[in-house]
Amino acid sequence: MGKLLIHSSHGAEDPERATLPFVIANNAAIAGQEVVVMLTIEGVRVATRGGADAVHHEGLPPLPEILGEYVSNGGQVWACQSCTKPRGITDEDLVEGTRIAAAMQVVEYLSEGASSLTL
Repeated sequence: MGKLLIHSSHGAEDPERATLPFVIANNAAIAGQEVVVMLTIEGVRVATRGGADAVHHEGLPPLPEILGEYVSNGGQVWACQSCTKPRGITDEDLVEGTRIAAAMQVVEYLSEGASSLTL
């Protein structure tokens, strides 16, 4: 099984760029890959309750739908600790299947052989 880290820094301000990483991640999870979507900057907001609700780009599934499917397929979502903290986002604000992760966790995951993709 391969390992993949997909980085996304977008949220409601760019629905297409916020959704596409989860489409790719979900397909990788369906294919049996170990996948983490790492959210940074405004992307961390989609990990919060209600944060993805209005995010939808025509031609792509609504973000809440694809995010839920991705997590159901075993995908992980990490919200950058350095990005959640100044936005006042805590563990209690996050949707199921997401967690706050520090930079060291990303470095460790990559050093374990994960490939990296930024969208």
